[in-house]
Amino acid sequence: MAQQFDQYTTTYEEELAKSLSASGESRDYFAAGRVAWLAKCLDKLEVKANHVLDFGCGDGLTTPMLLSGLGATSAVGTDVSEGTIAEALKRHAVDGVSYAPLSTYKPAGNIDVAYCNGVFHHIAPAERDEAVSIVRDSLRPGGLFALWENNPWNPATRYVMSRCAFDEDAITLTPPEARRLVVKNGFEIVRTDYRFIFPRALRFMRWFENLVYFTPLGTQYMVLAQKI
Repeated sequence: MAQQFDQYTTTYEEELAKSLSASGESRDYFAAGRVAWLAKCLDKLEVKANHVLDFGCGDGLTTPMLLSGLGATSAVGTDVSEGTIAEALKRHAVDGVSYAPLSTYKPAGNIDVAYCNGVFHHIAPAERDEAVSIVRDSLRPGGLFALWENNPWNPATRYVMSRCAFDEDAITLTPPEARRLVVKNGFEIVRTDYRFIFPRALRFMRWFENLVYFTPLGTQYMVLAQKI
């Protein structure tokens, strides 16, 4: 997977923008929306995210958003692609944020909240348990894992992924598959939410998303799980 993404180091943003163009929104819109929804969920749970992990951070766009959006004191981003980590250090290094390739990242069991978006559909099914175990070992006891994935039950999701060059070999996870994956690796499910139903052209309808977040309509879903 590292080699797959190293080849898109300089074109990652362009390729993603092309695939998302049908939605009328940029990647920043979706990243900010995921972080805001996670912050809302943490507030309801009265969880303070002092230390945050961005697992599979890519070029690091979301890591500073997690720092500010969750009110954290530190955030670390890690990724298998050393090329994208170099890009993250160049473009998104700010106070409180650090980046490290997965090859040198050492879980310390001090993370309050781990965030991961659109990563597991790039990981071979036989290797997914190992990836979850890295997240688990990074978290403190009772820490939370926010696993965001593309919802294969949504036709718009499948269309967007079909237009994305680095999603050609993706193996999607349904929400039940994602829940089973984390449960068998030492987590219990807190909630499953679905977001991003309407494109920009129908943004006047987006208020409706806050009423039906528990139904599998969104183009993405979040499985929020707690380390046992």
